[in-house]
Amino acid sequence: MTDRLGYRLKIGIIIPSTNTTVQPEMDAIRPHGVTNHVARIHIHDLPLTNDTEFEKMVEAIGPDLFGAVDRVMTCRPQHLVMGMSIPTFWGGRAGGEALLARLTERASVPVTMGSMACVDALGRYAGVRNIGLLTPYQPVGDAHVQRFFEESGYAVAAVHSLKQPSEVQIAHATEDRIRDALKAIVSSGVDAIVQVGTDLAAADLADEAERWLGLPVIAINTATYWSALRRAGIADRRSGFGSLFAEH
Repeated sequence: MTDRLGYRLKIGIIIPSTNTTVQPEMDAIRPHGVTNHVARIHIHDLPLTNDTEFEKMVEAIGPDLFGAVDRVMTCRPQHLVMGMSIPTFWGGRAGGEALLARLTERASVPVTMGSMACVDALGRYAGVRNIGLLTPYQPVGDAHVQRFFEESGYAVAAVHSLKQPSEVQIAHATEDRIRDALKAIVSSGVDAIVQVGTDLAAADLADEAERWLGLPVIAINTATYWSALRRAGIADRRSGFGSLFAEH
């Protein structure tokens, strides 16, 4: 017997309790026969106005990370998505791979993380070598993201951070600020743009931006969900979520 609604795939998604973007964006992408099941990692709405505060936020994820994994796995999903991005970049490529191994061992199902998914997505575009990054982070977070992509074979030509002042306020970044940031990054002569920070609501704007910038714009929530589906053998293509979902 299979789940009547999730007869193709049940996806478990773990996100910070402060995050208001992952769930609606991934639900909007969800194809018929796939269901999303969210567990929240308990975390307070911590301030993020400097590097010290940012590092404290990363540390605060640890105590309830496996608790969230255990809670969502009780509905027996066949795939787990890590819906918070900065831990997946922390420590560069080696740090990301170590976290992936820990999550996979705990969940006992395949796990998709945003860092690896973005690299997978970039690999679908021929000739992309120089990339720009859009983040909501402080410099210490940006440094870990940049290191991850450089250790994955890409040159980071530009980093534009919105420096959102708290966990909840990442989702408050306006369309105008995101658009202006994307335009500023393009002026650095990049081949593609990657947006990180899963609470930064940019999936729809990334799709729009590809048309007026003329290059790939990878939103992390889109890339993560795309990678999870493709790894599970689901090849549905969708419009409205960028060239990644429409063409790959």
